[in-house]
Amino acid sequence: MTKKKAAATADGEKLIVKNKKAYFDYAVEDHFEGGLVLLGGEVKSLRDGRVEMVDAFASVERGEIWLKQLTIAPTEQARAFPHEPRRPRKVLLHAREIDQIGKRIQREGYTMIPLRIYFKNGFVKVELGLAKGKKTLDKRQDIARKSADREARAAIGRGRKGNE
Repeated sequence: MTKKKAAATADGEKLIVKNKKAYFDYAVEDHFEGGLVLLGGEVKSLRDGRVEMVDAFASVERGEIWLKQLTIAPTEQARAFPHEPRRPRKVLLHAREIDQIGKRIQREGYTMIPLRIYFKNGFVKVELGLAKGKKTLDKRQDIARKSADREARAAIGRGRKGNE
């Protein structure tokens, strides 16, 4: 587990954790922002950056969105009321958004993955992405495109130094 402090971002948001592999493993099409229902000790652990999003996903159950497999490590200060690290956590979204997500997951084969967790105006928010899994070929093409872009930027940088 990483023990990083939350980094400040634009719009008064403090980034807690970002799912770095999400855009590599999935083609993300839609984004949704929702609040997380947490216990006090979980919020303290999030402030310390003691969270992992490795296998986390969201599912629709009985008209509610639940974030599963998200690991929030317990903190030493909250040992009187400890929490289970990998318990399902409720995500607060509007009913029309939940209906839209539920239909697309059932009909079109999408999955919901958390992209990032952050503080916004004192509340813990999660950005969920409606995504389809990428095939191995797509991942290879992404790697090739990134390396070509990196080489092009390096060549441009070398060209500027030679002209000066």
